[in-house]
Formats: sequence, structure tokens, C-alpha cells
Amino acid sequence: MPVNRREFLKKSVSLGAYSMALASGLVKSGPASAEWIAEQFAQGKLEETLKTLFKDAKITESDKIEIQIPQIAENGAVVPITVTSHLDGVDTISILVEKNPVPLAARFDLSPELEPFVSARLKMAETSDVIVIAQAGDNLYSARQTVKVTIGGCGG
Repeated sequence: MPVNRREFLKKSVSLGAYSMALASGLVKSGPASAEWIAEQFAQGKLEETLKTLFKDAKITESDKIEIQIPQIAENGAVVPITVTSHLDGVDTISILVEKNPVPLAARFDLSPELEPFVSARLKMAETSDVIVIAQAGDNLYSARQTVKVTIGGCGG
């Protein structure tokens, strides 16, 4: 795609102005907000992890949580997952893999005003259930789906 002289000059001036603003401190990036809570991501069984995360709270199955994940994963090291919730006021979405050495794969703290939609890539040790738990206020809702992990990419 050919670029004419006028477009080149406009882009050059824009890039130069942004670079000067960045160098002078007028434009700053905000700090990333991530927190690692070791006891939540500890090795153990699924039941122990659920007890650590949610104490003895009742978890209700819900059809308002949609999990998009392949039913057969040819590579357990990279399993894409997308979670969408149609529940109101979701604060937290937790993704757990039942048979992993560390069951809690990811935990997302959300603003209740946001649309509950998260996407990640999981590492799965073997064929297992993937469980998503959404917390809306004091209520916990879950959905699960089984993912078959094949060895060597054979879908059998």
C-alpha cells in the first residue's frame, strides 16, 4: 500500500509528539494489578481447594454460565477456554481442573458492573472435568465440562 507524503508527515508528527510526551512524563502507564495468593494455588485435591476458596458455602449448578472449551484437547499444555456468565453482579470467576496437581487454574476478580467474560489457556495433566465457579454477591454458581486429553494428538 503506497503512502503519500502528506500521510507520512502526519504520522511522523503524531509519533514524534507522542514520543516527546512519553519521554517528558506527561503520559504514564498505570501499574498492573495482579496478586498471587499461594494457599489458593497450592497442590492438593479439588475438595481441599474448594474448602480453601469458599469455606463450606453451598455451590449451585447453573445453566447461566457458558463454557467454551474443546471436548477433545490434542495438546494438554494449551487448552483454550472462554467463560461467559449471564448472572447479574458476578464478582469472581474461578476456573478449576479436577485432576490437575494444582486444581485452581485461574481466578478473576471482576467489577460487578462489567460483563462477566474471561478467556484463558489451561494446562491439563490428563482427561478431567473443568469446573467454573462464579461468585455473585454471597451466592456461588458452577458449571462443568469434561475435556478428554489425548496423548500425541490422536483423537481416539
